[in-house]
Amino acid sequence: MAHWTSLFDGKSLGDWKPSEFGTNGKIEVKDGQLVIGSGEGCSGVTWKGEFPKTDYEISLEAKRVDGSDFFCGLTFPVGKDPCSFIVGGWGGGVVGLSSINGDDAANNSTSQNKKFDDNRWYTIRVRVNKVRIACWIDKEQMVNEPLEGQRISIRLEVEASKPLGIATWDTTGAIRNIRWRPLTGDELQ
Repeated sequence: MAHWTSLFDGKSLGDWKPSEFGTNGKIEVKDGQLVIGSGEGCSGVTWKGEFPKTDYEISLEAKRVDGSDFFCGLTFPVGKDPCSFIVGGWGGGVVGLSSINGDDAANNSTSQNKKFDDNRWYTIRVRVNKVRIACWIDKEQMVNEPLEGQRISIRLEVEASKPLGIATWDTTGAIRNIRWRPLTGDELQ
């Protein structure tokens, strides 16, 4: 297994920049966490550094501090196309990919409901290779979506998150321990 590389030092935004949604709440680094304040719609940060387009895994810890919608909308590259893993959307419980063949996380085969507790850290993990997207929350695999024949995209609301970003919707979220690694061996299939 390849070595993990940190994308957040807990002290500054570094290569993370406030996303240009026009509706952002306050973005701050506090107590080793990246806090995405509730805005009027999407708030978030976008990575401005280098990042692979495929054959990688990204992991972070996220929690809902306040609000009732998604506290982690992780947008990530899938080859030339972006996709988002939504955690806690549509009123607080929807999990899934936005979008598959034009259908968002509430309306495609990856959609599931899960209860999330406020102020509890959840480990979010996304793995992308040339044949599938796999996502986990803690140790539970939530998505195992093949790419063949699928059209991958994002909702217009998170366009400013491309190619790699983390957003919330009318919700304050906190993020820590953001890291990534290249895939090796069997992970590439």
